[in-house]
Amino acid sequence: MLTEINPKLPMRDKAITRDFYVNKLDFKEIGSADFKDYLMVQRDNVQIHFFEFEELDPKENYGQVYIRTNDIEALYKSMLDSNQTIHPNGSLQIKPWGQKEFSMLDPDSNLLTFGQGVI
Repeated sequence: MLTEINPKLPMRDKAITRDFYVNKLDFKEIGSADFKDYLMVQRDNVQIHFFEFEELDPKENYGQVYIRTNDIEALYKSMLDSNQTIHPNGSLQIKPWGQKEFSMLDPDSNLLTFGQGVI
């Protein structure tokens, strides 16, 4: 019966979060209402929601989302080509659990891990 999941991550500033996801990661803002303290973005079939948390300390944020892709190499190259910052410990690599992954942090230190199964 379950059909999808849309993670909700904290954000301190909606304009900064919107800029990062829309202008840097190529997501599109979605939704029919512009709520001051809520943001929804989508790229392909992936939707992420954000709620305002002005007091968030990025050093203490453990927000994480794992995003699957069917072309990890092209996605990674596009991030590098557009000068996106890859996490220092998150360069593209094959993990022992059979996934090829890379990671980055958004402006609020939410960890975005992109992965694809290794065949």
